[in-house]
Amino acid sequence: METTFDVRVWQIERGSGKLRESYGVRWSVGGKRHRKTFQTFALADGFRAELVTATHAGEPFNMSTGLPERHEPRASSVGWYDFAVQFTDAQWPRVSANHRKNTARTLMIVTTALMDRDPPGVPSRRVRTALSDWAFNTNRRDDAPEDVAAVLGWVRRHTPAMDAWTDPLIVQDVLLVLGTLLDGRRAAASSVKRHRRVLHLVMRYAIVRGILLSDPVPEGRNLVPQSAGAIDRRRLLNERQAAQLLDWIRARPRSGQRLHAFFATLYFTGLRPEKAVALRVSDLVVLTSGEGQWADIVVHAAEPEIGRTWTDSGTRHDQRRLKGRAEGETRIVPCPPSLSALLRARIQEASLLPDDRIVPGEHGGVLAGSVYRRVWDLARRAVLPPHVCASPTGRRVYDLRHTRLTMWLNNGIPPAQVAEWAGTSVAMLFATYAQCISGQEQDLRQRLDEMQDASATLVA
Repeated sequence: METTFDVRVWQIERGSGKLRESYGVRWSVGGKRHRKTFQTFALADGFRAELVTATHAGEPFNMSTGLPERHEPRASSVGWYDFAVQFTDAQWPRVSANHRKNTARTLMIVTTALMDRDPPGVPSRRVRTALSDWAFNTNRRDDAPEDVAAVLGWVRRHTPAMDAWTDPLIVQDVLLVLGTLLDGRRAAASSVKRHRRVLHLVMRYAIVRGILLSDPVPEGRNLVPQSAGAIDRRRLLNERQAAQLLDWIRARPRSGQRLHAFFATLYFTGLRPEKAVALRVSDLVVLTSGEGQWADIVVHAAEPEIGRTWTDSGTRHDQRRLKGRAEGETRIVPCPPSLSALLRARIQEASLLPDDRIVPGEHGGVLAGSVYRRVWDLARRAVLPPHVCASPTGRRVYDLRHTRLTMWLNNGIPPAQVAEWAGTSVAMLFATYAQCISGQEQDLRQRLDEMQDASATLVA
């Protein structure tokens, strides 16, 4: 490691960014210039003061990093496995169960990519399970069985120190593994993006902890595979298909009426399944009297099915507020008369109380995703012709939401209103459903003709 005492430190530079001002510290070490930017003057001034103090004290500076030896990152003294566990524990209380699960999967893939060799006599599947289900799960790690603890001990000894991330070839190898499935096929673009987001968070945490100087993971749109964000219009159901599927589900013994209410809610309101399962009787607010009663559905919570090992409650479903909204915020979704009548009839027949779920599981509690997905698959096979059943049409329960949002857009509902009802942004709405919007060409052409006629009158 080359060092020098040839150091010059300049005054702080003030710059203007797009969002906020920044403050840069410039200095040179052995003739090589360095610069570091801070968001506040106080931080920049403190860093500059440390550099000046080190020069006055006669401390040697590293020629490569430009920092005094005592400021050198601790990458070589911190193991990857220990750091990954520390990162897991630091972020665990602040993130959702789904984020915890995704983080554990990313860390598992990265760790296996960094190991110098496989554990002798231990199948790769057991290693992956030990990492994702135990090592990177704060709630379970201390209770790991002896055989799992032995595997994790081996992994800890055979993963490199954090200074491995300064090797571009190792970074490249890790990113290649993150983009590849176990069978050698390319991973989905959405999965790769999710892995990279987690990895960037890990690296930023390492920088804050003084372990790394900078994020070694390259950024840029060209480095990440582009995902097809737009919905394939073949996934959408027409009204006849939707009606036949709902009728088949309603006719099922025992659970038919209950699940019919669930699928009808998705179809007529465009709710996500994790929000529909969280609806309570008190969330249905009737607006009009007599026949044709419109109602509002007050959406205020989501209960996605993640797994009991990842949630704070120890249940399979996480309990979350609405995405992108503050605690206690709600959104209103219109409930048409047909659905309003169906839900009110169900509430009356089942003698549900205001705090009861409108569509609970068979034994109470949250309706399980495995249950409604199985019933939906049975309905598709029973109702749709074989060639349609084999197509993407309505293959996922989520396609009921896609169908409703597309119908709203195609019937002239303003995109801003559709976005509000759907709980998304207008930009995301257009990016997702642009290829599915149709049926308005004639009206738009008529408007263009009227504009042309008006312009011709002005010219004449």
